[in-house]
Amino acid sequence: MGATSRPYRGVSASDRRAERRARLLEAGLELLGTEGFERTTMTAVCSAAKLTERYFYESFGGREELLLAVIDQIAAEVRDAVLTGLREAEGEVADKARAAIRAFVTLLTADPRKGRVAIIESSASAPLRLRRHELLANFAALVVTQAEALHGRAALPQPRAEINALLFVGGLAEVLTGWLTGRLATTPEELVDAATHQFVTAMHR
Repeated sequence: MGATSRPYRGVSASDRRAERRARLLEAGLELLGTEGFERTTMTAVCSAAKLTERYFYESFGGREELLLAVIDQIAAEVRDAVLTGLREAEGEVADKARAAIRAFVTLLTADPRKGRVAIIESSASAPLRLRRHELLANFAALVVTQAEALHGRAALPQPRAEINALLFVGGLAEVLTGWLTGRLATTPEELVDAATHQFVTAMHR
């Protein structure tokens, strides 16, 4: 057994690697979500995580790979929150839609770092923009699937369902951008109200 694979103080090598990776991701989130893309350098991330570059390259091939992982982590949290909101909500279509949208908005506004990373900083470079487009398309597909489950036969047919879902997701992202940058004077709950109305009216025949 090599030195790198031996347990240290009762912690396995794989667990130590996972812990270091988590520290790098948290540092990436903190820097990207507060300082922005330009200042989120590999050196700054390593310093914030209190790790050397050796350990950075243990988990990531470079800065872009780390930042993509940060974005993907937030997207996974959003998806889980939305689906949990839908699963646990009771009532009519509007009630279930509101629960899902509130989960989405709350996650990205309660921790503005996550909102800034997911909505704003994800456009800062070509690789990040590509991932942002992919994730928006994925969430639009999720909107279509859930609209079909909620509205049944009254759900929109394709391609109109996909078009309306992209308009909904893109519009919500733009509204959140306004809130995060202070350009839009509103409350998260008002965003939820407006988005719920938009979903209910735009995603059925």
